[in-house]
Amino acid sequence: MNSDRKDTQLKPILDTRPDGRLAIIAMKSTEEMGRKVNDFLVEWRRERVLRGMASPENGYFRDSYLIGAETPRFGSGEAKGTIKASVRGDDVYILVDVMNYSLTYKMNGFENVMGPDDHFQDLKRIIGAVGHKARRVNVIMPYLYEGRRLLQTGRESLDCASALQELDELGVENIITFDAHDPRVTNAIPLAGFETVSPTYQFIKNILRAAPDLKIDSDHLMVISPDEGGMSRAIYVANVLGVDMGTFYKRRDYSTIVDGANPVLSHEFLGSDVEGKDIIIIDDMISSGHISLETASLLKKKKANRVFICATFGILTGGTAPFDKAYRQGDFDFLITTNLVYQPEELVKKKYYRSCDMSKFIALIIDTMNHDGSLSGLLNPVDRIQKVLKKHAEGMPV
Repeated sequence: MNSDRKDTQLKPILDTRPDGRLAIIAMKSTEEMGRKVNDFLVEWRRERVLRGMASPENGYFRDSYLIGAETPRFGSGEAKGTIKASVRGDDVYILVDVMNYSLTYKMNGFENVMGPDDHFQDLKRIIGAVGHKARRVNVIMPYLYEGRRLLQTGRESLDCASALQELDELGVENIITFDAHDPRVTNAIPLAGFETVSPTYQFIKNILRAAPDLKIDSDHLMVISPDEGGMSRAIYVANVLGVDMGTFYKRRDYSTIVDGANPVLSHEFLGSDVEGKDIIIIDDMISSGHISLETASLLKKKKANRVFICATFGILTGGTAPFDKAYRQGDFDFLITTNLVYQPEELVKKKYYRSCDMSKFIALIIDTMNHDGSLSGLLNPVDRIQKVLKKHAEGMPV
């Protein structure tokens, strides 16, 4: 990082005072992310103090902002939350990945894999351990718990809304999530802080790094939404890049439910000719990968050039085997997701895979919020994207 970039990094938020001493609790599901975030914050604040831009008083600079926390389980499967240091008067940020399936616990001698419900209950336990002693409690939950359960289509529960209301009642002041399936879920907690962040900037940077020869114009590039539900996301990316967009309309069998969803009968493409063009398929999440891979295959059959599959959350419930097969068949060229949810080592090592590291971005969000600064510049990254595109156009590495 050069000195000019350091100055722009360090100065803007210093117009406001910190809202309490900073403390970060990284749940076990986000330990690696928590360490990276902490390292950025320690570096930035040390630099501010050394350059006389901030005072080290009141714990502004510390060797670490991480607070130890545990949620040990009893043999019966019950648990408790404990924190290892006082957070009285602190501005606390709790990081949790509800989709981390790599963690287990024993119950009556059986090994159980932790699922979203377990992670959410542990989050509430840690909030309970804080016990209203912190100045402010903020939750950073990249994948919004039960985020796909938003709308009632029958006698169904509205789990996401209920979960947000629980957090609100526990005293959580701000909830930060990424690419919420439907941001309107914030209506469940209208008086609480709720922000959904898009990693569009990080996607574009990693696409350009994967393909430095990419030509960004309507003759050579197109953005595709795999279904009508994600059109707004594709429209935004296409507008920022100045290229065309298209979408696939899915005809479903609403009389049948398979794996919790209505099966797709056929895909109908709506958009201009894709022949010879590079394609960016943009979505909020990849679950089994069936829809993304089928979309990529259909585009290749329409003689598209390279296909980049981008999704904020690469959950890959069916493992990497379907992607390995599709890659060998030439159905796509790159898979790009973030590290906001657990990434198995098997995926990270794949030749076709690119990971967007979001730790610096999360550190920026925490640093800004702790100073009670505006998040608008981080939530709307158009200026930063345009700078990257300009560097790419000039042949400079991004």
